[in-house]
Amino acid sequence: MSKSFPKEETYSLTDQIRRASRSVCANIAEAYRKKLYPAHFVSKASDADTENSETGMWLDFSIACKYINEEK
Repeated sequence: MSKSFPKEETYSLTDQIRRASRSVCANIAEAYRKKLYPAHFVSKASDADTENSETGMWLDFSIACKYINEEK
């Protein structure tokens, strides 16, 4: 979806959405690899949750700017 955003958003909104959403997956993978270390696991799971919230916030901005609609 972000490929259809205006060009002026390429290095701001588009990059932020992609970075944050990819970070969710990376943090979950890191948490899984450290599952034997509860504190590290919780820390990485928390990081994944934070990045997920950030992704949602950027998508809210995308809706507000009418780059995407709520249905998407």
